[in-house]
Amino acid sequence: MTRLFGTDGVRGLANETLTAPLAMKLGAAAATVLTRERSSGGRRPTALIGRDPRVSGEMLAAAMAAGMASKGVDVLRVGVIPTPGLAFLTDDYGADIGVMISASHNPMPDNGIKFFSAGGKKLPDDVEDQIEAAMKELAETGPTGTGIGRVIEEAPDARERYLAHLKEAVQTDLAGIKVVVDCANGAAFEVAPKAYAAAGADVTAIFNTPDAYNINDGSGSTHIEQIQAAVVEHGADIGLAHDGDADRCLAVDAKGNVVDGDQIMAILATGMQERNSLQDNTLVATVMSNLGLKIAMREHGIELKETAVGDRYVLEELGRGEYSLGGEQSGHLVVPAYATTGDGTLTGLLLMARMAETGKSLEELASVMQVLPQVLINVPVSDKAKIMDSPKVQEAIQIAEAELGDSGRVLLRPSGTEELFRVMVEAADEEQARKVAGQLAAVVAAV
Repeated sequence: MTRLFGTDGVRGLANETLTAPLAMKLGAAAATVLTRERSSGGRRPTALIGRDPRVSGEMLAAAMAAGMASKGVDVLRVGVIPTPGLAFLTDDYGADIGVMISASHNPMPDNGIKFFSAGGKKLPDDVEDQIEAAMKELAETGPTGTGIGRVIEEAPDARERYLAHLKEAVQTDLAGIKVVVDCANGAAFEVAPKAYAAAGADVTAIFNTPDAYNINDGSGSTHIEQIQAAVVEHGADIGLAHDGDADRCLAVDAKGNVVDGDQIMAILATGMQERNSLQDNTLVATVMSNLGLKIAMREHGIELKETAVGDRYVLEELGRGEYSLGGEQSGHLVVPAYATTGDGTLTGLLLMARMAETGKSLEELASVMQVLPQVLINVPVSDKAKIMDSPKVQEAIQIAEAELGDSGRVLLRPSGTEELFRVMVEAADEEQARKVAGQLAAVVAAV
């Protein structure tokens, strides 16, 4: 049977596969599981619910709140907030459960539900499995009278608490840095510009007027060309592009050149190494990171630990070794000293702080790493599970690896959130990478 939870919570087409009744049931089951071993301490369990601005979030947040309240959990709805803000607030309010309603960088019709435990930490697989199991065993009725949870519709100070946290985390004065920020008409439309301005930067915000329907629409980190053009137009020092729930950040230098998550990690890792704050001289990244990152880290005496694709695997490795920096090429970076999950606004602050501290441009800082040509093709498929079992796909991989030799690599993997299979090829020559990737993608599409 297909698992309800994917690599980043539960996602689907809102009101078709991800419905209000499903959200209500998920809320009731999560309330049951996540408060099972809780010591009451004289108060009822509490949950925080946040969302991005997409229209279906209003419906799903209401259903989630109803499901949780039906199991005796008090719910505080914090409105539109970035995912990392919701994670922070879960800890800051001392809540037992955090829920973020967002499909991140996915198109507006999609939505998703992410859960956080006390302390603002993502759930391990086994706890998600318990929630799925609990959904099948839910009683039709719950507590009555005073046992029913309360739902408070709006936390008046939620965004202010999160902004204060960001200001405390990065105290470097950013005066003199001119930044353009693409908010993707998403959850950071208010928070990101305010956080950058509070740190002293000269801020121009674009795509910062969400209307419930325009999230990620031709904007944000998945449409980097918008911030490239805007940086050049405004004569800015740096551009920052977030996704719909603002757990990602990609950058653009003053010339409009993209600085991706790998390069940002290289910049921050070498800076932390200089300050002796890079635990065990180790950076955590996924197998999708560019070979250039591995080479750059080796040259600086920094060990690169690789994980499977997905921020949960990066988080697990960070926790296992108590490391201080990790992330993904997509711009999803985690700095455990300040956040329990990826935080795009924090990443932007740290990157600009490095510029301010060194007096170097983003282009100069990014030169710490040479990006090798990397081609990624997303292939729509009807059944992700059968791709790697195909003899034709295996044969195509062997042929590709033989052609590339030691100068490149091939990586095929299913998307964790969409019906896509990702084909990635790296090579010393971009033309060769494109050719090999195209050949592999054609084989995958034919399966």
